[in-house]
Amino acid sequence: MATIKIKQVKSRIKCPAIQKRTLDGLGLRKLNKIVEHEATPQILGMVAKVSHLVSVVE
Repeated sequence: MATIKIKQVKSRIKCPAIQKRTLDGLGLRKLNKIVEHEATPQILGMVAKVSHLVSVVE
């Protein structure tokens, strides 16, 4: 499978708890951190849930 790089671009302060747990599940705990995951449907769904907080880096 292809891999994608995900970068947190906005703060998690004042976000609902479910979005904070989604960011934790992706491995994003600090601003501007980049993590690499395989592009599975589960990961893409998590990215879609917090799309306003993250960006996909090519």
